[in-house]
Amino acid sequence: MRLMQNRTPDTRPRYRERLSPSLRLLVTVALAGPMVSLVFVPIGATVALVAGAAVSAALLALFVWLAPVVSVEGGVLRSGRAHIDVRFLGDPRALTGDEARQARGPLLPARGWHLIRGGIDGLVVVPNTDEDDPVDSWTISSRTPDRLAAAIRAAQS
Repeated sequence: MRLMQNRTPDTRPRYRERLSPSLRLLVTVALAGPMVSLVFVPIGATVALVAGAAVSAALLALFVWLAPVVSVEGGVLRSGRAHIDVRFLGDPRALTGDEARQARGPLLPARGWHLIRGGIDGLVVVPNTDEDDPVDSWTISSRTPDRLAAAIRAAQS
């Protein structure tokens, strides 16, 4: 019996996360529905209820659908609209708590790529080693910064 080997490159994502809004923001957005309902009450209660529910559902779907995605796939780190080959990245640092707060605030590099989302505590900071790139580092929000950092390291090896 002969063992067959799969010679196709592994293109499965090593890491993928949608930085969807926090529950607090989603609840706030959903409150637009009752406000729209009040506008349509003079036309009719049914119209007001349907319009309010439709606006709430549409806004919630839009906010989740437009949330940026962070992924490590095929040797490329994608952070929202930007992407970079992992061979140009240094050792990633996963930060939480006060370290992450400092990295998002006073220690945030001016010449870096930042994808920071409110309501997401974790952060990964990755130095950029490409001398031709004006960006010094990548600062990325993540709910699981340790997994993102591990995926970058795995893609580098």
